[in-house]
Amino acid sequence: MAENFKKKPVYLFWGIITISTTIALVILILFWPQPNSSSVSKVTVRSGSTLNAISKQLFEKKIISNEQMFRWAVQIMGKEKEIPIGTFRLVDTQSNYDIIKQLVYGSPELKKVRLLEGWSVKQIAEHLNDVMGFEIDEILDIARDHRFLRKHDIKASTIEGYLFPNTYLFFDGDSPTSVLDNVVSEHKNFWRDAFRDRARELNMTEHEVVTLASIIEGEAVYDNERPIISGVYHNRLNRGMRLQADPTIQYIIEDGPRRLLNRDLKIDSPYNTYKYKGLPPGPINSPGAESLKAALYPAENEYLFFVARGDGYHTFTTNEKEHNIAKKQFQKLRRELRKKKHHK
Repeated sequence: MAENFKKKPVYLFWGIITISTTIALVILILFWPQPNSSSVSKVTVRSGSTLNAISKQLFEKKIISNEQMFRWAVQIMGKEKEIPIGTFRLVDTQSNYDIIKQLVYGSPELKKVRLLEGWSVKQIAEHLNDVMGFEIDEILDIARDHRFLRKHDIKASTIEGYLFPNTYLFFDGDSPTSVLDNVVSEHKNFWRDAFRDRARELNMTEHEVVTLASIIEGEAVYDNERPIISGVYHNRLNRGMRLQADPTIQYIIEDGPRRLLNRDLKIDSPYNTYKYKGLPPGPINSPGAESLKAALYPAENEYLFFVARGDGYHTFTTNEKEHNIAKKQFQKLRRELRKKKHHK
């Protein structure tokens, strides 16, 4: 009994030593001094970044002096899965604790991405390259990826037309897939039940509505003309006439947009609405909400033709004779403008 009593202080002593050593080690790891603690640094945590990748980046940027110490510090704080994606501005990084706290609780920088009505997938890819730093080819590959299309229930060979024009805020570090997920989801949010019912009334699929809306987007400048232009195309479709829509030709020429030539109208492509009847196989750009609504709710009119007036508006006519007169008036205006430009 006396022997056991003597052993207890020994166990207690070593227990205190062990606990004290552990606490000291934890404090050492968390508050390990860092180089350049007074400087401001930027760190980008990308989608899928591992703790090893993050610690390596911090070491290469001379924000931390020891990768293993940083990893241990993260694990001690239980924050392995709590570092969000984004670009972070790190200030006063005197210790591992300071760095982890700023990464986990700091506000990552946001990037504003404005996608305009009428942009094609290629133009959107170029814009995402400028703003987000994404590779253009990677965006175009995702646009054609069957798994991505299936995930969003897009019954087409590409996401052309399904990238909704809007202003978005993304974290610097978001992946191309997550950005496109958001943009396509915004398009899906447009389709409320009333619009789906209306498409069925018109005997059109959603894909056909989006396709027609993209042509309207390519033609219209002003919102008040969109339903009128839509009325023209609906009238032509109902009569079995070719749409003869210039934006579909601009879509298939390689050096557009430019003034179309007679030879362009003879290009053999299913998107050539001068050559083939009906709608093309799919959208030619990203239509906005106003063009989608116009495709669903065309103005009731008897117009079958329209031609530009030169001021963003169009002259609408019911027969070819009147249409040819309107075309000559526009051509005359264009010649006059060219002369004025030449004499300047």
